[in-house]
Amino acid sequence: MQAESREHLKARLDRAAGGVVFTTIQKFTEAHGVISQRANVMVMADEAHRSQYGFVEGGARWMREALPNASFVGFTGTPLERDDKNTMHVFGEYVDVYDIRQAVEDGATRPLYYESRIVKLKVDEEGARVAEDEVEYVVNADRTGENANDRIRVRLESLVGAPERIERLAAFIVEHWEKRRAAMEGKAMVVTMSRDIAARLYEAIRALRPDWHDDDDERGAMKVVVTGTSDDPEPLCRHVRTKAARKRLAERFKDPADELRLVVVCDMWLTGFDCPPAHTMYLDKPLAGHNLMQAIARVNGVYGDKPGGLIVDLLGLADQLADALATYTQAGGTGEAVRQVQDEAVPAMQAAFEKLRDFFHGCDYARALDADPRAVLPAYLRAIDHALGQDDGWKRLRVLVKELSTAFALGVPETEVITPHLAFFQRVAAMIRKRLADDAGSAGRGRQRDIDAAVRQVIGGAVDADEVVDLFAVAGLDEARLDIMSDDFLGRVAALEQKNLALETLRKLLGDQIRSTERRNIVQSRKFREALEDAMLRYTNKAITTAEMIARLIDLAKELREAQRQGEALGLSTEEVAFYDALADNGPAREVMKSATLRLMARELTEMVRKMPKLDWTQRESVRASLRRNVRRLLAKYGYPPDLAEGATQLVLRQAELSTEDAVNQ
Repeated sequence: MQAESREHLKARLDRAAGGVVFTTIQKFTEAHGVISQRANVMVMADEAHRSQYGFVEGGARWMREALPNASFVGFTGTPLERDDKNTMHVFGEYVDVYDIRQAVEDGATRPLYYESRIVKLKVDEEGARVAEDEVEYVVNADRTGENANDRIRVRLESLVGAPERIERLAAFIVEHWEKRRAAMEGKAMVVTMSRDIAARLYEAIRALRPDWHDDDDERGAMKVVVTGTSDDPEPLCRHVRTKAARKRLAERFKDPADELRLVVVCDMWLTGFDCPPAHTMYLDKPLAGHNLMQAIARVNGVYGDKPGGLIVDLLGLADQLADALATYTQAGGTGEAVRQVQDEAVPAMQAAFEKLRDFFHGCDYARALDADPRAVLPAYLRAIDHALGQDDGWKRLRVLVKELSTAFALGVPETEVITPHLAFFQRVAAMIRKRLADDAGSAGRGRQRDIDAAVRQVIGGAVDADEVVDLFAVAGLDEARLDIMSDDFLGRVAALEQKNLALETLRKLLGDQIRSTERRNIVQSRKFREALEDAMLRYTNKAITTAEMIARLIDLAKELREAQRQGEALGLSTEEVAFYDALADNGPAREVMKSATLRLMARELTEMVRKMPKLDWTQRESVRASLRRNVRRLLAKYGYPPDLAEGATQLVLRQAELSTEDAVNQ
């Protein structure tokens, strides 16, 4: 239950045992004194680094005065170890430590990568001389004898927020973020030293990318999130919002589909704010210890295929990060809690690139680099045929392209040489996936999202999934694709110069046709699936050549086409043909029963199933039992061989279920 007030909390604890009560720290700080003397109270303090200190005056004293006999357990991701605030001094030794490395190994978080991109302030030599003269004049004019160095101070904020530096910082963020977003869709946070710097940096970015700005909080690709009042100076006052308005911005930022991609913050959203799609943080604020660890954890959440979070250090915080990691990485394992982009991501990208180059060895695709795919379609056809001609070629290509794409997304922007090659590899994979990958239901929709994500990762050459060149059109099969079982289409496939592509095309189309048949006719689909699997097994075992395999698949396609036309010759509908095949599936039964009798039985079975309730009838045993009895009576009525009747009954029942499901889905 939730404690609504201090008195309510006291009443909830006035019992011998039992109960789970949620309360806030304010219940203990708003008044002092005993709430409960019970010894069987267990206090579990979440975010225990925030308010559990001060045994003279503070949360630790007040809570222990209120619950003098309770036991205390603290939970925190960032325990403090300072003289005035030390989590272990309050709660005792660690019961358990679950650190960054363990979380990454378990898949609870993504790894963090670190990249140093210090944006320095250029020194204006002439301005420096003028400043030195002014300082010397002040010192000479002051005869107090004090050391001038003790009295001359330049605030760090003044240097970090210098107009020239903000302009250079804005230019860097725009260039870097555009490359990051092209490589991996998601969100980014810019952490500044002050609210004033946040507002002025926003204006500098807006000058470079005006389309990112919008006065309406419901639109715009970037926002500043700070607190303040209407009395704040320009341009800061433009970004002051109500709590409700900030909450709405948080909802937009957390929504992966929302156009709000970049937020500039100072203190807000650095703790307790989870946005899994966020993968990049530009850190331009001096942070250390638990504040630094909490901030960088904003970008290591698990989301889709996100490979990790990137911390871009703009101030030179490597030492502070090392100190913080020494405190908060205590599992005693191996490996780095935060990885260097140059040390890990870039080498991994280069290694993945070499694997793909080896995969395409012997296939010259150089002409396709930095070219419109439509202008170099033969190169794509050769590459696709090369990939499909290797053992498990399509499967290996998918794995290798995903591996390179992941490493590439982490290695941006150190990717100029690899970019055009990856663009080519991903388009090849997308073209194969669009036409030759098995598609079925939700799995198909998932693969379509894979296409979107994969192609979007190509910097400078992003192509929407709907714009992926159709492999059939490239191969000259587009005109006949509406009738893929026609002699014209099959002839075109057989004549393709790329034999591996021809084989995979036929295999895919036959598989699709068989799956389609499975929804209507059990016997037909089983027959042709077994034939297709037998042919593929012989081809895999090198018992037949590629040319022989293509010929066999074309024959199968023609046989399937003729089988689908069987109903026309028998004068039966598609549903009636399915029951006809179920009754005639057994050889001896087909010899005993005349075709005219089987046709009559098929029509009666179809009408019988049509009259049955279609909603969940397969789950109602009484309905199934009734159908089973009627089928058996029908078989006996027409003299179906008794020793074959049970097998036919079960097959007819399965066909009836299939027919009903198909009718409901339609």
